[in-house]
Amino acid sequence: MASIKVLLKKNKESANNLIPLYLRIIKDRKVKYVSIGHNVNPKYWNELENKVKKSHPNAQYLNNFIAHKIAEAERIILELEIKSQPISSVRIKESLLGKSYTDFFVYAEKFLDSLSRSGKIGTYRSYIGIISKLKLYCQNKALLFDDITVTFLSQYEDYLRNNLNNKTNTIYSNFKVIRKIFSNAIKEDLFPYEKNPFLKFSFTKEPGVRDYLTEDELKQIENLKLEPGTMMFHHCNSYIFSAYTGIRISDLLQLKWKNFDGDHIIFKIQKTGNTISIKLPNKALDIINSYDNKNSNPDDYIFPMLKNSRSQQDLFNRISSATAHTNKNLKIIARKAGIDKNVTFHTSRHTWATRALRKGIRIEYVSKLLGHTDVRTTQIYSRIVNEELDKAMEVFDVEENV
Repeated sequence: MASIKVLLKKNKESANNLIPLYLRIIKDRKVKYVSIGHNVNPKYWNELENKVKKSHPNAQYLNNFIAHKIAEAERIILELEIKSQPISSVRIKESLLGKSYTDFFVYAEKFLDSLSRSGKIGTYRSYIGIISKLKLYCQNKALLFDDITVTFLSQYEDYLRNNLNNKTNTIYSNFKVIRKIFSNAIKEDLFPYEKNPFLKFSFTKEPGVRDYLTEDELKQIENLKLEPGTMMFHHCNSYIFSAYTGIRISDLLQLKWKNFDGDHIIFKIQKTGNTISIKLPNKALDIINSYDNKNSNPDDYIFPMLKNSRSQQDLFNRISSATAHTNKNLKIIARKAGIDKNVTFHTSRHTWATRALRKGIRIEYVSKLLGHTDVRTTQIYSRIVNEELDKAMEVFDVEENV
């Protein structure tokens, strides 16, 4: 049962000795305070009875108001119990303040705002597209958490697949975001865990195709003669650097000289927020040292493909633009090198991962250096290497001519 009490918030005493009245709500040992909008001089407050003394000029009005607020909180608790909805100090406070996140879209908006404020612009944009698609399906009407059932999710999956012709992995990405927002609401006690439809509704992901370069193909790119100082030259260098380190382009573009200690690059992975240190192999060291003019400022970018940004949003836009330019030039670089593959910057990470596993680096280390939070994400590269080994073993099935 929740405990509700009116008290003076003494740490908020004003200059004229007035102290605001607050409702204190305790549920499951979690405390929330809600202002009831009135201040009282402490000499008029009865601590034992938690009400205003009769000597106060408006004692009857204030005591009636206090009783009304307590009754309102008790009514909210009763309504939540009747509706079998979760009762928490947070939920009671929000109801008293007139807030309600029972509408999935209202809560999703709040969740998206938190992503934007924390600087996760890429994730924010991706989530907006997915939620907008769901809104369109719901004809821009409210969608209560209670309405999102296994049946609803199954019907939405059918809509994505048959009406929008979305592929399995696109559908997977959509449901992953919806589930993420749902789970966050459950953590905030806005929806009961046992009613989570994702406990019974499952969605699958097909293994993606990972394009990567062979050792010979990588050498073909390394041996290209490009005009030094051109953007094509920088894009080629950054690609080779990633093929030896596994670094994402968003992280590589933001590398500064202060992230390089002469042997290692130490930086915070943008996607996960984890800090990582990578010891550079000789080829990567040669590339990074070729950019050091001895007058470099610690805050200068190592690879000259990004300009200083005015805001997080501006930085995201610059990274997106630089990535698109790089990928455009990589198509030309691949043709110049005689490589008939869809070469994008991401293939450099795939190239590094498959090379690392072939050279005997443990999959746990590969996973950590790639910045994966789960080694299962890295196992796709292990399967690629195993398939290569299987293919190599087929030579024993070829009969020799005697």
